[in-house]
Amino acid sequence: MRLSVDHRTTYRFTAPQARLTQMLLLIPEDTHDQSVAGWNLHVDCDARMRHGRDGFGNRITMLYVAGPISDIEIAVSGEVLTHRSNGIVHGAHEALPPAVFLRTTPLTAADAEITAFAAGITETDPVARLHALNIAIKRRFALDHGRPIAGRTATEAFAEGAVSSRDLAQVFLAAARTLGVAARYVSGYSPVCQAKADGRPAPHGWVEAYVDRLGWVAFDPSTGLSADEAYVRVAVALDSAGAAPVAGSRLGEGVETLDVDLHVGGNGQ
Repeated sequence: MRLSVDHRTTYRFTAPQARLTQMLLLIPEDTHDQSVAGWNLHVDCDARMRHGRDGFGNRITMLYVAGPISDIEIAVSGEVLTHRSNGIVHGAHEALPPAVFLRTTPLTAADAEITAFAAGITETDPVARLHALNIAIKRRFALDHGRPIAGRTATEAFAEGAVSSRDLAQVFLAAARTLGVAARYVSGYSPVCQAKADGRPAPHGWVEAYVDRLGWVAFDPSTGLSADEAYVRVAVALDSAGAAPVAGSRLGEGVETLDVDLHVGGNGQ
């Protein structure tokens, strides 16, 4: 499948900022399952950029902007060719052993309700158990296609009726880790996140869980299915905060507002 992405993030400040420092997780890379046909990163002001990798092995761009600056647009666009993999991840850059992704975080800590929910998945085959968990999460919640609520934890999301794809992924992580399964958050793009355009688009989030003798397998609890060739994989982390497309700090007074414009399209090849 050929997937096209146009993703623009605009920050505006009520007072000029003296300095901005941002870490961008916006550049996908080639694996056996996806080939980047072309990808452009553009910033609409004078900026210094340094490329590298973070501790999870993700490609990062450190962005440094000297002020005064009142607004900034960070844009990426490009095309990625994806290939059928039945949800199994092949040829990704792996910087850490799977056991690292058994670690919980404040965003993915499981409470008694999530622990009991996970324990109710009775399949004994490891793959079947993960598929059953994925479907159970899909059936429990309505999907909110709007922009995720910043800082919402898995336990807070579990108490809601309608949540974002990011929340669903973090519930999956919390539940899977109580079952002793290494699992990680994945950020990227898919037409799935365009299903109900409501003026508040956001990049998509799903999960990968590790299965012995099979490797990392992708699951999307917003669909109840494995992530397939309709997904562009960008970054992985222990939770959504670690895989955020744009994160950083600013030096200056005032309040910031955030606008996101995202379009993802695909056609078969």
